[in-house]
Amino acid sequence: MAADEISRLEERIAWLERHVAEQDKVMLEQSKAVEKLAAGLDSLREQTTSRESPLDPNERPPHY
Repeated sequence: MAADEISRLEERIAWLERHVAEQDKVMLEQSKAVEKLAAGLDSLREQTTSRESPLDPNERPPHY
């Protein structure tokens, strides 16, 4: 192998390693966002199931 080929391969490996590190960072951020959204969804589900009485479709909202 020529020195040029080795140099190009080293550059590609360095680029790929940096790319993988960036992807890991983005996936970690997305994972945290998904966990936060899931917790919010669970909270909303809990609020809707813990209502004392179901909503009456014929009842007028309080702002009328």
